[in-house]
Amino acid sequence: MTIIPLGIITWVLWLLFKKTFSKYALSNIFLAISFIIIWTIAIWMLSVEFGKDIAEVPASWFGVLNSLFIIAFAPLFSKWWESKYNPNANMKYALGMILLGLGMACVAIASSDISPGAKTASVSMIWLVLVYFFHTMGELCISPVALSYVSKLVPGRMIAMMFGIWYLAVAIGMKLAGVFGEASESIAKDEGLSYFFWLLTAIAFSLGLLSALLYPVVKKLMHGIK
Repeated sequence: MTIIPLGIITWVLWLLFKKTFSKYALSNIFLAISFIIIWTIAIWMLSVEFGKDIAEVPASWFGVLNSLFIIAFAPLFSKWWESKYNPNANMKYALGMILLGLGMACVAIASSDISPGAKTASVSMIWLVLVYFFHTMGELCISPVALSYVSKLVPGRMIAMMFGIWYLAVAIGMKLAGVFGEASESIAKDEGLSYFFWLLTAIAFSLGLLSALLYPVVKKLMHGIK
């Protein structure tokens, strides 16, 4: 789970390394040293973990899947956006929120057997892989598309300010994520962790449906910009 994604990312960077070394030698050298350090840490962590009598894979190890899925699927999404089947902005947001909801549903199903108030728990790795897959697909539908539409729809004199507001909105979202995370402890203690994730699933699906329903209104306000 750690070596394969890291190996694929390293291979992609090696291809870039060969093409850009002549122009950006120093940057590539620092990048190479960084990845040598990452490989050393990864191999050391694996040797320590699997040297135990009962090996467990921490959930934090799956974070590399986000980068892997972006590298693997970003070209496919780019081809989709360039094709005649390219959906409008609202449908991209709707699709992104639905994919987010699917990821939350995977977490809810995986945590359904965790008893309320449990301090630790173990789930099948497939659920964590699916969570990162759906959430990364949702990210590819929303994040680059949102930045693109900011530059398309905002008057030239206000682009810098609106990009700042966009990242401010991201910061507010991160703050709200922390608030939800704190609330999850009390909800998990009373109702169970699965209940909390089903709430987030419902919110994501509702926002996706709302985005799809608002398509005619937003299309009119965009004045033909695609």
